[in-house]
Amino acid sequence: MISSFQAQDVQLDMRLLDAARNSSGDVVTGVRAVASEGDMEVGVWEHSVGTSTDTEIEEVFVVIAGEGTVTCSGGGRIDLALGVVGLLPAGAQTTWIVTTPLRKVWITLT
Repeated sequence: MISSFQAQDVQLDMRLLDAARNSSGDVVTGVRAVASEGDMEVGVWEHSVGTSTDTEIEEVFVVIAGEGTVTCSGGGRIDLALGVVGLLPAGAQTTWIVTTPLRKVWITLT
């Protein structure tokens, strides 16, 4: 059966990011898995203005709101803006600098 969801309407429980990853000290994030099919999972993630770090899982994402950049210690930069599609390899050490609250739809394989 096919299905869909309106990514802008997905309600997220926004929480202060843990101190180890919260470079600017005031970043709040929210995440929610919305759908799964076979070994694929799809969800929505939001990040407030500020800077954070993460170790990524293999993911494809599409920015649906906001702006900023994400860089990787292993090289590469993604300028985050409406409609940008990003590819994150598993294990990438990233730094997210968000200048306008960011919301993305992510797709992973479980």
